[in-house]
Amino acid sequence: MDSQKLLSLTRKCIDLYQLIDDGDHIAVGVSAGKDSLSLLITLDRLRKFYPHKFDLSAITVDLGLGNFNLEPVFELCKQLDIPYYIVKTDIADVLYNVRKESNPCALCAKLRKGALNDKAKEIGANKIAYAHHKDDLIETSIMALIFEGRYYTFSPKTYLDRTGLTVIRPFILVDEADIVSFAKREELPICKNPCPMDGVTKREYVKNLLKKIYEENPGADKRLFRAIVDGDLPGWPPRKEDERHKL
Repeated sequence: MDSQKLLSLTRKCIDLYQLIDDGDHIAVGVSAGKDSLSLLITLDRLRKFYPHKFDLSAITVDLGLGNFNLEPVFELCKQLDIPYYIVKTDIADVLYNVRKESNPCALCAKLRKGALNDKAKEIGANKIAYAHHKDDLIETSIMALIFEGRYYTFSPKTYLDRTGLTVIRPFILVDEADIVSFAKREELPICKNPCPMDGVTKREYVKNLLKKIYEENPGADKRLFRAIVDGDLPGWPPRKEDERHKL
């Protein structure tokens, strides 16, 4: 995918769900993977012409696993003139040595979000941007059905009343395959995830399950996506559609 198409889909999502307001300071959660780096670059390019002016910062939460070289991300942020913050934590020690968790993903996510929120507030950000894309949206809904017995997925915009922060997800109209293509075209400095659970999670199981469903049922991905965005899920903001921005 070229930069212009990714920009167009990102702006469409932002306009549909009114994700960005004038004067926002948005902290992008950067894992140093393809999704978050693509989002960082896309928002940086968008802010050069978007009618609402906003500031960007980048934050990475270091779990303390070691062997996580973030120097390439630091250099990218320097080139983009975006402030970059690395939050050092002992989350890995808590998960694997103190708690000895056999299924650490849920607790890890909770601790990471807490560390990210704290840093975002410290630097004066009022919004946090996550790089969840269309595939993540669908996978989360299927995970909720299978493992929790409820119909749920994350919203494009969520206000966190305990922190006063708003979480936005500008990539939910973007296919993961298009992000992969964009990251290769831009030669993004992707850093390998050192997490020992990478590739063996429930999400990976659902991803493979959906891949089989899509192969056997062409168009199923589009129908699942439509069921979510038209499903009036609790907590989802209203869509602001016009002739230029329609799903």
